[in-house]
Amino acid sequence: MKLTERTVRENVVFKGKILEVHNDDAEAADGRACRREIVRHPGGAAVLAVLDGKIPLVRQYRYAYGEEVLEIPAGKLEADRSPEACAARELEEETGYVPMRLVSLGELYPSVGYTDERIHLYLCTEAERRAQRLDDGEFLDVVELTPEELAEAVRNNAVRDAKTIVAFERYLTEFKKN
Repeated sequence: MKLTERTVRENVVFKGKILEVHNDDAEAADGRACRREIVRHPGGAAVLAVLDGKIPLVRQYRYAYGEEVLEIPAGKLEADRSPEACAARELEEETGYVPMRLVSLGELYPSVGYTDERIHLYLCTEAERRAQRLDDGEFLDVVELTPEELAEAVRNNAVRDAKTIVAFERYLTEFKKN
């Protein structure tokens, strides 16, 4: 069975600083005309740092959810930088840690039903401590947890951020030595 769909015409409804909203004319797998609402996003990069038995997370208010969220450092991809460079930049800006080396933990699709965003995940186990360099208008606190504390926070639903949970799970299954 053919599962692919074809874009007939892209219709940009909104174009902002971070994303575009489309209401495209498409052709479904069975050939019928349909509409597809898509949020186009340039993608992001995030880094799980495990440094001297602690994992630095950032707690910041997320407007879309109306609450503070605990998550790994992350940021939007820029056209002139690799995902790895983006992850390194975000770790330094948000936590003050400059990674000596990053290892890929793969990528994830945060919500396949309506966005094309891809988040590249990295692991950092060696870093040099410097000063935090937050972007203008960025407000956050750094919270350092042990892997056991983070596992408990995930179990208790205190950490609900998908990229954080996926990166931590990949670290536990692929890199943590018992």
